[in-house]
Parts: sequence; structure tokens; C-alpha cells
Amino acid sequence: MKRALKYTLCAVASAAAIGVVAAPRVRPLLNASPAPKSAVASHANATAPLKVSSVVVHTEPFAETVTSTGTLRAEESVDLQAEISGKVVAINFVEGARVRKGDLLVKLNDADLRAGREAAVQREKLAVLQERRLGQLLPEGYVTRGEYDIALNQANVQHAEVALIDAQIEKTEIRAPFDGTVGLRYISDGAYVNVNASTSSPTRVATLQQLDKLKIDFAVPEKYAGRIRLGDAIRFTVPGGDHAYQGEIYALDPRIDNSTHTVVLRALCPNPEHRLMPGAFANIELSLKQIDDAILVPAQAIIAGLNVTNVFVVSEGKATPRAVELGTRLQSTVHILSGLKPGDVVITSGLQQMRAGLPVVTETAAIASGPA
Repeated sequence: MKRALKYTLCAVASAAAIGVVAAPRVRPLLNASPAPKSAVASHANATAPLKVSSVVVHTEPFAETVTSTGTLRAEESVDLQAEISGKVVAINFVEGARVRKGDLLVKLNDADLRAGREAAVQREKLAVLQERRLGQLLPEGYVTRGEYDIALNQANVQHAEVALIDAQIEKTEIRAPFDGTVGLRYISDGAYVNVNASTSSPTRVATLQQLDKLKIDFAVPEKYAGRIRLGDAIRFTVPGGDHAYQGEIYALDPRIDNSTHTVVLRALCPNPEHRLMPGAFANIELSLKQIDDAILVPAQAIIAGLNVTNVFVVSEGKATPRAVELGTRLQSTVHILSGLKPGDVVITSGLQQMRAGLPVVTETAAIASGPA
């Protein structure tokens, strides 16, 4: 019994000694906690390439179409107004009727002017008669050259006075300056037409529009300015209509608007049936010259920023951002003006996770342009 107790005490002492020696080495292992599974997974994901879809850039023929909005204007348009103040004594047009150039539309009272003209005509006749008499006596020496010159000058003055009154009488007549359609009238017989803008607004008589042809004013981005030529065709529609109209560019503003960075164009379209009206809104398509080596990429590959537009391309197995300049946007693709070249591999999926230098594994697909 004593021997057994002795063996037990020896075993306990040996175990205690071993514990004291091994404790410094075992304690760090006991205190260390196993790595979380999420950290291990994150490390694995950080090194694993991201699987993405992509397309290989190539060139192809492309007829670029620029869309814009514009406004229809009459080929010629004017607000009819009198040149002098006076009372309306005759209105010779029907609202909405066609008139010819030179037709008398409105007549103002000119009784005082005609009376003054009659007196001026009589003075003119007397001055002319006096000039002729002295002209006959001048060669005989009965009058001097100075006396004849005075008579001639007086005759010329009377001619000018009659011409001045005729010009004033002409101002009492409002005539059509060109062939067109007259609009609503804003005066009545007996109304007083005022042209003194310092006291009130000049009286508006009516409008006159030439509608056989219409102008279309619209603007396009400045990057297209060098590719537009006079004579280029446009196609446009107006709200509420399903018919497409044709026009032709005949003028362009020779400057770029500083605020909008656009160039203003003007086209002309026939309107023989007067179906189109000035002031209407127009949706315009302008087809530019075909590009034989255009680059198109899927629209989902475009990443728009505040100051720059990017795509991600694959370079040495990693994603690399590339700044691009956009042209026309089609239904499913975008025309790239600069920034890409044939053979580049453009990433089209996983863009929300994309960053520069991220390893990627790509699956290439064909580019489908789709209708414009």
C-alpha cells in the first residue's frame, strides 16, 4: 500500500514538471483562434479571376444617323403693320385667303394728303411753265443765266414736293410684300392704326405666311459639323402625324454656339398642300456619309462618368479602363469615335464589380448592331 502511494506521488510530480516546461510553448497554440471561414473565402475570391462576358472589337460599314429636334418656319413670314398712323377706310382681304405680291390689303385715310398733292401739282405746273419761258428767252439775252437757274431750281423743287406727297400716300396702303396666305386680322373698318411706339405698341394688322415651302431649324453636336454638307437630306416627323417628310439642308450657321456646343442648320422642305404649319415641333433624322471602318460596341459596356466615358478592356488578363468618345447610339450598340482599336477585348458583364487591375476570365461573343 505504501509502495502504491509512493508511485502515485512520483507520477504527479513528473506530470507537474513536464507541465512547467511545456507551458510556454503550448500557451500560444491554446490562445490562437481558428481563422474565420469568411476570411478564408474572401482571400480565395480576391485571388480568383472574375468570369465576365466580352466582345472583340472589329470594324464594319456603318451609315451613321444623327437625331435632333427642330422647329418649322415659313419660308417667308411677316407681321403686317402700317408705316404711318391713320384711320382704316378699307380692308381688302379675307382671313386665311391666298394673296399675290402687291395686292392692296388695307387702306388708310389719305384725304389730306391728296388735297396737298393737288396743290403741289399746280405749283409744279406753274414752275415748269416759268422755266420753259425763261429758257426760250435765255439765248436772246433777255434774261440772265442766274434768273433761268432760279426758275429751273424752283421747278425741280416742285417735282420733289409732289414725289414726297406720293410717297406719303403710298404709306397709307398696306400691300402684300410676297405671295402667301394671310392670317387673322386684328383691325376693323374705322379703327385708328397707331405706329407711335413711344406711346403704345404699334397696331398689328395681320400676318402673312408663305407656306409652299417651309424651313426647318435644328442643331447638331459640334463633332458632326465637319461631316455635314449643303444638300444633305433629312427625314422628319411632326407630333400627331404618322407621315415622314423629306427635306434638304441649304444653309448652316458658320459658328459653334458657345453655350451648347452645337451648330445650327437650316433645311427646306416642299409643302404644296400646306399640311405642315409654321411653329410645329419636328423630330429629325440626318443620315451622314457611310463610314467603312466604324467601331461598334454593346451599349451595356459603356460606363458614363461626370467628365469622361469609359469601357473596360482586357489587357494581360486584367481589367483596364479605357476612355472613349461616343458617336451615335443605336438600339443595342454605340458607335465609338475614338479610344478603341480593332482587336481590343471589351468587357460587357460584371461592370458593377469591375476595377482597374482585377483579374478576369473572358467569354467572347459577337456584336449585334441592331436597328438604328
